[in-house]
Amino acid sequence: MPTFAAPDGTELAYHVVGEGEPLLCLPGGPMRASAYLGDLGGLSKLRRLIMLDLRGTGGSGVPVDPASYRCDRQVVDVEAFRDHLGLERVDVLAHSAAGDLAILHAAQHPRRIRTLTLITARARALGVDFTEEHRREAAALRTAEPWFEAAHDAYERVWAGSATDADRDAISPFFYGRWDTAAQAHAAAEVRQSNDEAADRYASSGAFDPAATRAAIAASDARVLLLAGERDSGPLPRVAADIAELFPRAEVAVQPAAGHFPWLDDPRQFTGTVEAFLARGGPGTP
Repeated sequence: MPTFAAPDGTELAYHVVGEGEPLLCLPGGPMRASAYLGDLGGLSKLRRLIMLDLRGTGGSGVPVDPASYRCDRQVVDVEAFRDHLGLERVDVLAHSAAGDLAILHAAQHPRRIRTLTLITARARALGVDFTEEHRREAAALRTAEPWFEAAHDAYERVWAGSATDADRDAISPFFYGRWDTAAQAHAAAEVRQSNDEAADRYASSGAFDPAATRAAIAASDARVLLLAGERDSGPLPRVAADIAELFPRAEVAVQPAAGHFPWLDDPRQFTGTVEAFLARGGPGTP
């Protein structure tokens, strides 16, 4: 697998799948290896997916300084990634917790971003977080599911702060549009693909300055897509719409019956939405 050196010397790995115009992909988790993205539901047939393993995950090296796992400190890795690829302006796709990283990168390097595709993405960098009330609202959509009662009981223990590892596993169905064999296998891989120490540091104190980031984003000319899952709580579709209002040129797409991993729930719908957005071009496009 190809690698490059981050500014602090940490070796970072990335994976290339598909052909066509490049799309830089940042994985969430936080701090989960990019393998969980797969080929994004077949998006690799339309775009060349260049997927970064964040420091300490997947094929990337472990940094000397664990404090460098903090989200804002990884912005230099993303910019070094772009520079390593020799791309003047880039299309960036970020999933889940990587939304914060992509937003911070776009705020600091606005002239390097052509489009930003935020898939069921967080926006703590802009002062928007997902609450227990949001989780409960989305969970209430799933009462007819055969797994609901046991999963909801586990969710209650999570919210109460008394959850075990088994409880955290038990709530997994809420994050998928349908809890089928593919979803179960995808969820089962999370533990071995994740760096828990890095995840704990990712959003630690000092990582975000929402006022400054909002001001920087307000001057951006990049086109932005926020794709939300109809059944997802992070973000709820209405919260995704609130986030979109913070960007000058943003649009929202809500994928029907999708959860937090919409490329698994309906690959054709997902790839069609993302490619239609990307095909309209970057800054300066009407």
